[in-house]
Parts: sequence; structure tokens; C-alpha cells
Amino acid sequence: MAKYAIDLSPLRKSADFRNLWAAGLISYFGSMITYVAVPFQIKELTNSYVAVAISGLVEIVPLVIFGLYGGVLADAIDRKKLIWATEALSLIFTGLLLINSLVDSPSILLIYVVSGLFAAVSGLRQPAMQAALPRLVDHEDMTAASALMSLRWQAGVIIGPTIGGVLISTFSVAVGYAADISTFVISLILLAMMRNIPPAKEAEKPSLAALFDGLKYALARKDLLATYLIDLAAMFFAMPTALIPFWADQLGTPWALGLLYAAGTVGSIAVTLSSGWTKNTRFYGRAIIWAAIGWGAAIALAGATHYLALVLLFLALAGASDMVSALFRSAMWNQTIPDNLRGRLAGIELLSYSLGPLAGQMRAAGMAAAFTLTISVTAGGIICMISVALLASFFPILRKFDIKTDRFALEKAAESEKLRLNPQSEEEIS
Repeated sequence: MAKYAIDLSPLRKSADFRNLWAAGLISYFGSMITYVAVPFQIKELTNSYVAVAISGLVEIVPLVIFGLYGGVLADAIDRKKLIWATEALSLIFTGLLLINSLVDSPSILLIYVVSGLFAAVSGLRQPAMQAALPRLVDHEDMTAASALMSLRWQAGVIIGPTIGGVLISTFSVAVGYAADISTFVISLILLAMMRNIPPAKEAEKPSLAALFDGLKYALARKDLLATYLIDLAAMFFAMPTALIPFWADQLGTPWALGLLYAAGTVGSIAVTLSSGWTKNTRFYGRAIIWAAIGWGAAIALAGATHYLALVLLFLALAGASDMVSALFRSAMWNQTIPDNLRGRLAGIELLSYSLGPLAGQMRAAGMAAAFTLTISVTAGGIICMISVALLASFFPILRKFDIKTDRFALEKAAESEKLRLNPQSEEEIS
């Protein structure tokens, strides 16, 4: 069974990767508490599907603008410093939510504004986080590093909502926000212990021209473009997150709110913990396509049943499918994109896996309001399967993608090997 166990070698080899991983793990626990607290607070104040979905909708524009600009910054300035600064801003914004929750009449408008600010900060942080990985771990360890980063996220998604549900139901949303603030403090300390990650020697200054260079590269790589479009389709049509507070009520199990949020991650963490098999997989594209179809099928089945146990089971299967897709998408991106473009392409990746869920929440809420929650979830899953199958037929290059023979992967491997044999070159890049 050892070949299926998750590969921990990146944590053993790199102290900086350990600090980055641990910082994200801890802060994500808190962020997921806030992730539950915000829609719960809006639901309690308005009892409206649309009001809950708007908290996601207001994130779209800031995420697009700052996600793309964050990618440009990640290629032009020190990536570690950028990550630290955005974590500090997130702490401040969570403090605003805490103060708002303590007043007699909490402001819905302020919650929406802070949600938009969180999206802007996330747009700045995530490209730097993704672009840092190839500089912290060896090329051959990128798949393992991607799995470990996913494990960090999954642990937060499982534990955070569970703790958040207990804190919110037992005490208040204010206690949930306070818990999130404490995790940011610990994260900032761990990030400060990392060495700096300066930009490459050939890095361009932040500019629109640099941004367009990244966009042109992404559009020219049809295999990358296909991964973005498939993930967008899957998340837009089959991401029912905005419906979860209402789904718990429809099932007659309001106490299971945290379980419904965490169920998908139970499946994804099972895949991550058994991800050792991924290092022997060559055809990343096929894995991405079939996993996205499996995600849609599982979501459709979850919407078609009214038994809590079955809903949780199908959501777990959906999470498992999504994790397979995420592992191979991340490995493909990290193993084929040049370092001097890594930040800008990470910004584009952020949009591909963030805009879909955000827009999908509005799609799910609007369809639930027009029809029913069941129709919204089930139809979304079915449309997702059809859309992914059509996209796969349009991009044969993704179906044929082989990490062992792809020329971009071979060039990136040679670049990483040169850096490993000549560590001085990394010190000279700034």
C-alpha cells in the first residue's frame, strides 16, 4: 500500500515549504470559520437565497482585477513578502467583520464590501502562493507538493466549518470571526520565518504589457486553455455552495450545516491521502476530463436524493472527483510553465478555479429561486457533464497530453535540474 500513500518528501526536504504549508494550514482553519459565518449571518439577517449569493457575486470583479494584477506582481516582486502583506490585510478585514457583528444592527452592506475586499486580497495572494512552489521544491516533487497543498486546504475545509458551526451555534458569529483573527496571527509568524523569494533576473516591471504577455502565452497553450475552460464549466454549472444553508433546512437537519460544507472535502482528502499513485500517471488530460465528468454526476445524484446520508455520500464522491482534477491541473501547470511567467499564469489559474464557483453560486441561487433547490442542483450536475464532454471533444491536445513527452514539461525539467546542480544561480536571480 506504500505506493498509494501521500508523498511527504517535500515537507522533509524544504524548511521554507514546511513554513508556507503550516502557515496556510492554520490560517485556512480560521478562514473557513469565516466562510461559514458570513452566509450564516446573512441568512439570519435576510432569510434570502439571493442575499446569500450576492456575497459571492460581489467577489467577482475584485477577483478578476486583482487576480490578474496579483499574477503580474508575483513575477515582479518578492513572492514571500507579497504573501505576508496580504495575510496581514486579511486579518484587518476579519477584524471589521468582528466589529460589525457586535453592533446592535449589523450592516449587510459592510459584509458585502468586506467580501469584495477579501476577494481582492485573495487575488493578490494566490498567484504568489502558487508561483512560489516551483522555487521551494524540486521539479520531480511538484505533484507531491500539489497534493500536500491540497491536503492543507482539505483539512481546513473539514475542520474549519465543523469548528465554525459549533462556535456559531453555541456562541455567536462574533466568536467565529475572533477565532479567525487568532489564526492569522500565527500564520504571519510562520511566514516571517521563510527566506525571501525574489523575482527572476529577467522579470519585467508590473505593467499591462507584462499582463498581456501572460495572457498571450496562456491562449497559445491550448492544453492549458482547455484545463481553464473545463474547470470553469464544472464549477459554474455544479457548485451549489450558496444553497447549503437552505439545503440543511430542506433536509430537516439544520444541525448538519457544517457536515454539508465539509462532506465534499472528506472525499477529496481520501484521494489526497492515497495520491501516491499520481506520480506514475502520464496522461494528465484524460484524468482531468473524467474527473470533471465524475464531479457533475455526483452533484446531480446529491440533488436527486432527500436523505442526508446519501447527500453526504454523493458530495464526498464529488469532492473526490474534483480532487483528482485539481491534482493533475496543478501538476500540469507547475511542471510546464516557465518561472518568469509563473505568477501571471497563476493569476489566470486563480480566475479559472475561482470565478466558476462564484458565478456558479449566483446560477444555483437564481435557479433555486425560479424553480426549486432540487432542480437547481440536479440540473446543474447534468449540464456540467454535457459541457465537459463537449469541451473535451474540442481540445484533442488535452486528451493526448503526456507529461513524459510534452516539450514544455521537458524544458521545465531541464531548467529545474540546472538550478538544482547550480544553487548559486537562484541567489543571483535578484
